[in-house]
Amino acid sequence: MSQAVNPDYMREALALARRGRALASPNPMVGAVVVNGGEVVGRGFHTWETRDHAEVVALAEAGDKARGATVYVNLEPCSHYGRTPPCADALIAAGVARVVAPLEDPNRLVRGEGFRKLRVAGIEVEMAPEFAAEAAKLNEPFLYFARTGRPLVTLKAAITLDGKISAPDDNRGWITSERARAHVQELRHDHDAILTGIGTVLADDPLLTDRTGNDRSRPLLRIVMDSQLRLPADSKMARSARGDLVAVTTSASSADRRAQLAARGIQVLVFDGPGGRADLGALIAWLGERRYLSLMIEAGSKLNWTALESGLVDRVFFYYAPKILGGLEALPLAGGIGRRRRVDAIRLHDITLHSIPPDEFAVEGYMDVYRNH
Repeated sequence: MSQAVNPDYMREALALARRGRALASPNPMVGAVVVNGGEVVGRGFHTWETRDHAEVVALAEAGDKARGATVYVNLEPCSHYGRTPPCADALIAAGVARVVAPLEDPNRLVRGEGFRKLRVAGIEVEMAPEFAAEAAKLNEPFLYFARTGRPLVTLKAAITLDGKISAPDDNRGWITSERARAHVQELRHDHDAILTGIGTVLADDPLLTDRTGNDRSRPLLRIVMDSQLRLPADSKMARSARGDLVAVTTSASSADRRAQLAARGIQVLVFDGPGGRADLGALIAWLGERRYLSLMIEAGSKLNWTALESGLVDRVFFYYAPKILGGLEALPLAGGIGRRRRVDAIRLHDITLHSIPPDEFAVEGYMDVYRNH
């Protein structure tokens, strides 16, 4: 008869996993807790730099006390050789009696094989479905990538209450507050890559960096969609490029210009897309091939619509300020031709409201393409 799942130990495993935030990619964030005789004898979490997975770190701390113990972990232990041997094998060798986890790993190299190995070795495997939603949200980009082979794409925007992102004459100042912008930096920290359009670069000259000051397993990859390769050499992004900047262009751009940017350490990708524009879908496929798990789009009205209409956006994160611009010239969140009928409107689901005191909020929601995956 299986033992009851102790929620405190699973919560501790999840808390440990979060310590790998931005440090584990392209691997998942995983925490492990080894319990023997009602006492925690080992704890561990994974970072890319330290290589060892959470279970191995926790087993090392537990030592001989791991024998006959219960291990709480927020994701199925791996069953394949990668940078390290399988964690399932390490758990078997340590002689643990029971493993509790809320999620199966959808990675095609695992997919239940870790659990199967444990069961064949006589180790009890207990699922904790009450923690499945929390565990899935924690590793959402990794789980999505494991299912689809492409990064989770989030469209972020700062918007007035009437849906405007830009004024027609003067855009000095900010739409949202400093507190909301600090929240955006945390969102950037959770992403592997960030993308904007050349129009935004020319208008605002952004750095587009992760300014949380927190460590990362790899730099935030900054990307500019730039069909004619107009990226100024003296722009903040170009001047700060340290192998972390990509310009996506078309074959119509100047070969000399491509060579000049490449000489400055800027990677230039040629992806021809519809209408003579750089191909966003090809870029996303390229990111997937290089195991970038997540991409955030912070762009202007035209590129926002291109991303939405192409079905490449999985999630939106819209920050609303208590302001109204009005008028027909202020740019909306998404330009382009738009949908011509109300019944054809792009719909979101699984909406979450994030309060940003005193009087701002953010709307997080998912597209149908995410649900279909």
